[in-house]
Amino acid sequence: MTQSRIYDELNTIFRDVLDDDTIVLLPETTAADLPGWDSQTHIMLIVAAETHFGIHFRTAELDRLHNVADFVDLIEARCAKNQGAAG
Repeated sequence: MTQSRIYDELNTIFRDVLDDDTIVLLPETTAADLPGWDSQTHIMLIVAAETHFGIHFRTAELDRLHNVADFVDLIEARCAKNQGAAG
C-alpha cells in the first residue's frame, strides 16, 4: 500500500472520528494541530485505523509516534508485514 493511499484513507478516518470534513493531514500534523484530538480520541483513531487496515499495533510502537508521518510509516510497515505473512 502506498503512503499516498494511506494518507487518503487516514484523512477519511480522522474526519469521521473527529467529525470534521475539513481535515487534511500533513506529515507534520500532531494532536496539537487538530481541535478535539485528545487522549480518548487518540485511542479511537488507533482502533479505527487498526480496523480499517486490518492490522494491530503494539503499545511500544504507538509510544514512538510523534506526528502523522510516523503513523503512516507504521501503518505502511504493518501492512507490508501482513502481506508478507499472507503470501
